[in-house]
Parts: sequence; C-alpha cells; structure tokens
Amino acid sequence: MLSSRTEEDVMLMAHRETLTGLVAEYEELSRTATAHRTPDMLRRLDDIAYILCVSTGTRDVHAALLAARHQLRDARPGGRSARVG
Repeated sequence: MLSSRTEEDVMLMAHRETLTGLVAEYEELSRTATAHRTPDMLRRLDDIAYILCVSTGTRDVHAALLAARHQLRDARPGGRSARVG
C-alpha cells in the first residue's frame, strides 16, 4: 500500500544522543557565558543555538530547547513513543 504522505509531512529528527549533547552544551555555555563572556564563547553559543533550531525545525532558541526536551522525553523508555510511519 502506498503512503499518502508528502515531503511536507516528513521532518528529520536529530539522533537522541546528538540532541542531548547539544542541549547540555547550550545550557552549560549559557551559564558560563553569563559570568565570563568571551567572543569565542558567544560565537559557540550562537552556533549551538542555530544547530538546535535546525535540528528541531524551529526559529528561536527557546522554542528549540522546548522542542528538543519534548523529543528527548518522548524518546526515553517509558516516555510516549515517537511517531513513526
């Protein structure tokens, strides 16, 4: 049976470990950048924010973090199962 899904229905999702690492690194850099701002640190924070947005299909880092946490919760054993197919 052929699926009636179109390309618009499909969203790639970041690998769970990758997403976990991005969220952790963003949160750590956010805490550190508040106290010790350096141009390199702020650039890395911007880079991670961009990657999180692309990985979650969002346009704002706060929405990206929310979406990432939601995806990670759903991917955990005992969490809601991820929608497949």
